[in-house]
Amino acid sequence: MRILVVDDEARLADGLRRGLEAEGFAVDVAATGPDGLWLAREQQYAVILLDIMLPGMSGYRVCETLRAEQNWTPVLMLTAKDGEWDQVEALDTGADDYLSKPFSFAVLVARVRALIRRGAVDRPRVLEAGDVRLDPSTRQVWRGEAAVSLTAREFAVLELLMQRPGDVFSKKQILEGVWDFDFDGDPNIVEVYVRHLRNKLDRPFGRDGIQTLRGAGYRMAVDGG
Repeated sequence: MRILVVDDEARLADGLRRGLEAEGFAVDVAATGPDGLWLAREQQYAVILLDIMLPGMSGYRVCETLRAEQNWTPVLMLTAKDGEWDQVEALDTGADDYLSKPFSFAVLVARVRALIRRGAVDRPRVLEAGDVRLDPSTRQVWRGEAAVSLTAREFAVLELLMQRPGDVFSKKQILEGVWDFDFDGDPNIVEVYVRHLRNKLDRPFGRDGIQTLRGAGYRMAVDGG
């Protein structure tokens, strides 16, 4: 099986290449983001080991681009950054796993073998309601041909509503689905986010996609409004 290592630390990349070859893998190495992206497009790999801090294009951007192009090769992010938000960003851009430097080579090989056993994950279904489209994998939303920029929480509320267009979701269901079961804040926060969504997704286009059913909750119109 062939593995792609994308890392600009020459000594580490060479060590990974030699170690993985000793484990029976064929290995290609790239030292920049653009080179790694080119190889990932041109060659079929079992796993991509991808550093985050790369010349030319970050690992985040490489991974995000591959996922947008429907390339679902498993990606294991490698980075010296170990903050929780770095991990969140890595996974949100489409990475399958995350390993902070310095790491145990034995652990890395175990993670690689686990990703190979899992295989490439199928692309999540794009959700649609009329001319509104939501792509869970790239976290992008469109109204017709126009891209609509949403915050993470706005995206989560819309994703919930678009899972079943036409169905009514109560405030409680939205709170439990987007926040958590133990949320003890003001339930009117749901109204705030619905208003934000309308201001971005409906009003600029003269549409009424996110509808209120008084006393019941909210729904996404089947035809997108």
